[in-house]
Amino acid sequence: MFQRILVALDRSDSCRNVLEEAIALAKPRTQLNLVMVGSPMDVSYPDPVYLSMEGMQGIWTTELYQSHRASWQQQQQEIEQWLRSQADFVRRQGISAEYTCPIGAPGDVLCNIAAKWNADLIMMGRRGRTGFSELLLGSVSNYVMHHAPCSVLTVQRIGQKVTGRTTVAASSTNMAPKAI
Repeated sequence: MFQRILVALDRSDSCRNVLEEAIALAKPRTQLNLVMVGSPMDVSYPDPVYLSMEGMQGIWTTELYQSHRASWQQQQQEIEQWLRSQADFVRRQGISAEYTCPIGAPGDVLCNIAAKWNADLIMMGRRGRTGFSELLLGSVSNYVMHHAPCSVLTVQRIGQKVTGRTTVAASSTNMAPKAI
């Protein structure tokens, strides 16, 4: 049924579930594209300006900029290495896989990649944000569902139980992606 599945991964604890569900859904001729959208803003950096008696002052020094850039590049290399290991795992299951780690706003980037790659399906996790939290932090899955050029399948976090209108999720202290 689905020949090209874009699998959106992130640093949440649901990314393992998303990949396992994608593998379970895939047929021998299915291609998976594992995507983790990164942002230079993910690496903490100092505020580039501060207010002093003389007005706005910049604090970006050459050393500070180079340090921030090195941290960001190291993080990108770690993400790419992790994605490569996930793609290798998928290939060992007999399924074609590629990966990419673009930079930008996650929802927009995922929709653009899905369109250019001619994806039949986007699979992604859902953190379960609602109400004020969703308003402040946004919802990538909600954005993708409304803007994707193809079908979207969201995978709930492991241990998440829905009771009436209240969602109770199992907590996890390790938010880093787990190697499969």
